[in-house]
Amino acid sequence: MSRLRRDQDAFGQEIAAIVDDPDTMEIIERDDGRIDAYSAAYTLSPLRGWQPIERRALRYVTGRVLDVGTGAGRVALELQKRRHAVVAIDNSPLAIATAKRRGVKDARVIALADVGRRLGTFDSIVMYGNNFGLVGTPRRAHRILRTLAAMTSPNARILAQTIDPYTSKDSAHVAYRARNRRLGRPPGQLRVRARFGTAATPWFDLLLVSPDEMRGIAEDAGWRVKTVLKGGHVYIGVLEKRNG
Repeated sequence: MSRLRRDQDAFGQEIAAIVDDPDTMEIIERDDGRIDAYSAAYTLSPLRGWQPIERRALRYVTGRVLDVGTGAGRVALELQKRRHAVVAIDNSPLAIATAKRRGVKDARVIALADVGRRLGTFDSIVMYGNNFGLVGTPRRAHRILRTLAAMTSPNARILAQTIDPYTSKDSAHVAYRARNRRLGRPPGQLRVRARFGTAATPWFDLLLVSPDEMRGIAEDAGWRVKTVLKGGHVYIGVLEKRNG
């Protein structure tokens, strides 16, 4: 999903709204008609409000960091406190504007699919907030991970947060996974859009994978999963480069 126009920037409008109203909800619509509402408070959360696995995974962050899908900048701000040089990216202009107002020093309107070597070399890539899913499909994941390998140092790591789709026994989710299989799609590949007021993002693919599926995707693209930090249905895969 490329840079968003204002009428498409539902996520950015939500981010801007939550600064004034902590009860603002995040609305996600799936292509089978399901609509879910989530608390958006996490987007402004300081470290003490993060998920335990997110706090634990910070021990793996080194050097210069690329914060993917920064939103309001919660990760970038914490890493700046820890004296990391951080480049924060998001395809939402309004989210980037909010992140800058909150103190993120280097925040840029760039979609994950558009990153490249022009951003320089990184030692760590952080994909919190289920942002590993932004790879969209296994094919795009391969291309994106190869690109990230080319723009990172030899001992670089990716902190890839996602949801294991197979942990949900909700009948609607089970049916959606079955539908995906019939269509020849990965079971955990979602077609969704975010909504806020009259704004709606374009439809986009969000890829949810099990730890084993993440391992397969990583191996095919020059990375390996060093460890998996689990927090219920959410987990963070710590990826390291396979050099040589």
